[in-house]
Amino acid sequence: MTAEFNHLQYGEQRIEYRVVRRQRKTLEIAVNPDASVVVTAPMDSSIEAIEQKLRKRAAWVTRQQRYFTQFLPRTPERSFIAGETHLYLGRQYRLKVVPNVRESVKLIRGYIVVETLRPNRTDITRELVEGWYRNRAHAKFAEQVEQSLQRFPQPEAFRPKGMIIRQMKQRWGSMSPAHRLLLNRRLVEAPVDAIDYVITHELCHIAEPHHGTAFFDLLDRVMPDWERRKQRLERIMA
Repeated sequence: MTAEFNHLQYGEQRIEYRVVRRQRKTLEIAVNPDASVVVTAPMDSSIEAIEQKLRKRAAWVTRQQRYFTQFLPRTPERSFIAGETHLYLGRQYRLKVVPNVRESVKLIRGYIVVETLRPNRTDITRELVEGWYRNRAHAKFAEQVEQSLQRFPQPEAFRPKGMIIRQMKQRWGSMSPAHRLLLNRRLVEAPVDAIDYVITHELCHIAEPHHGTAFFDLLDRVMPDWERRKQRLERIMA
């Protein structure tokens, strides 16, 4: 039995799916309770045939995903009030807002401490905390890229041409055809081993642009435990 990962663009929705090949005659599509999609296909099925079948069932697949998604845990929307918890590098920190003429954000003994002239203005607190996260993300991601590159036999061959950080709803990262690394700002809230996974995954795309067998062979070689890291990321950052 072999497995491979791919995706299908259906309108504005991207359907990620896993292909499991077995000794069988028919092709089956299933949506799991975690909203993941599995296609069980005959050993000799082409990717074109699989995509054609999946496209025909795409409306059903998206309906099933919406149904299961409503039962998945979700991180509550943040209000940026004192006492609220926020993640940083996989750890929970409580938000503490204190009055001060000089604005700053610091990590102090289990707290994200926000100093501001207007402590009752949650919009200002939000802006300060988000700015702090962005600064932390730039520093941490740049550091992690250097560490993740060491997983590869020829690190410089996998070095991205640049890095962009954005707030994104559906993706943790991507690698452009020009080899520019795009990372989700929220990733800095995840554990370091999960950040390492996302960056390593995207660096693999420099050699293997598509989620085919060669891509996952490379990812398996440089990060044998990537599936555990991916599951932890999805569990903590749901």
